[in-house]
Amino acid sequence: MLFHRVNLVSCIKIYIIFLLLMPYESFSQGISNLWLSGYSSGFTTFGGSNINFINGFADTSYVNREMNFLDCNANISDSLGNLLFYTNGIYIANANNDTMVNGSGLSPSVYTTQQLSEGLRVKQGNLILPMPGNPPIYYLFHETLLRYPNIGDYRVSEMYYSIIDMSLDSGRGAVTQKNVVLISDTLSIGSITACKHANGRDWWIVFHRAEGRRYYEYLLTPVGLQGPFIQDIGYSILPRDWSWQACFSPDGNKFANVFTKDTFDIMGFDRCSGLFTNCNSICLNDSAAGRGVAFSSNSQLMYVSSALYLYQYALNTSSIDSSKILIDKFDAWAEPIPPFYTPFYLAQLANDEKIYINTGNSSRIFNVINHPNNIGLSCDFLQHSFFIPTYNAFTIPNFPNYFLGKEIGSICDSLPLKLKDTNVMQNGYSAVIAPLRVISDERGEAIEKVGDIFNESTTYEYFLKRTTESIKNPRQYYRNNK
Repeated sequence: MLFHRVNLVSCIKIYIIFLLLMPYESFSQGISNLWLSGYSSGFTTFGGSNINFINGFADTSYVNREMNFLDCNANISDSLGNLLFYTNGIYIANANNDTMVNGSGLSPSVYTTQQLSEGLRVKQGNLILPMPGNPPIYYLFHETLLRYPNIGDYRVSEMYYSIIDMSLDSGRGAVTQKNVVLISDTLSIGSITACKHANGRDWWIVFHRAEGRRYYEYLLTPVGLQGPFIQDIGYSILPRDWSWQACFSPDGNKFANVFTKDTFDIMGFDRCSGLFTNCNSICLNDSAAGRGVAFSSNSQLMYVSSALYLYQYALNTSSIDSSKILIDKFDAWAEPIPPFYTPFYLAQLANDEKIYINTGNSSRIFNVINHPNNIGLSCDFLQHSFFIPTYNAFTIPNFPNYFLGKEIGSICDSLPLKLKDTNVMQNGYSAVIAPLRVISDERGEAIEKVGDIFNESTTYEYFLKRTTESIKNPRQYYRNNK
């Protein structure tokens, strides 16, 4: 009898360890399980399509909804996979497919008004993040286009954020702040992405300026946004060029950004400081328009698509450029018939650990990398192998890795709450990470330092106030009480 009890205890321990070691895309965590697409509801082969990964595979269904999606697409579900809300850049809809309370009128501009019935053509132009430490609250980062006559093209003039409180309107949610200008500048079109901070709680939000090498970053914490933090690194965007798609590797240690003009950046990322490092700017030199990028789930391989080609790169090599493998060429598939060809477009790693690549034309197909952790042709890339019920314009959801945990061994791998006077925290103060950063000019030369170093091993700034009371010198308070 004792033998059986021991075995039972051992089995329970093994099961618990198994649960802890499950990959980040655990199917019980449904926050990014649902992909929405479609437009022109009510017509044959048109309307809404859902792809649901909640059971570990791609399950498709038709949905009759009013919202149309072109490029701009973001949605969020709860941990069980139940849809909470979604947006096409024009307005926010709740789970009942109704306009959310105060959810209309996003990103006001002439261009937005022109696109009211269709949605914005801004790739990665929306991003939804849960507010750290405040489950009912979500931040939506969004932007629209403004025509710049001097270059005869569109750019972005503001980055906005809006705040959604899902505890309102009987759980259907309401927008409590809308179109708050985060920054005004000439920004590259779309490519808004984010990565978890090394503490596993906060978020780095990243986007690029329109010209030059400048990246903007903001840090979302339990008390709001900090920034901007600025870094000039990598490829310098030229006029009539812009970022096409950007993403972080699943482990958060790599960042890639593909641009229109044949070039992409791959660089390291420090989740604690928010600094990019060791940038490689690589030219594809294939003259094919349209770009996409995604990482394998083990963060060892990266896939870059252009309209006509799909490439694989190995990241743990001394020369990433020389590791390039041509996986496949576009086979001239048309949907439904020529001349409606379906070249490669944007890429996204899904919760089934496959990479889905949509098309640069309206179609019902996705191209799929079935085993992206495998090197070379064994990654099993199949063109037009996955069909959805209705036509998809150009959209693919913009999901960061919501499941990334803290970075074990980092100086920021735990929340900084080690204070002698615990009443400080109880009285409304919150410890928030704000690293030492250097603002640089276009040549990369330092012009200003931001932040404060308390000692050789930490870069925290403490005690952002939530109440009207104040500590006159919070940094000195930390030094005296650490």
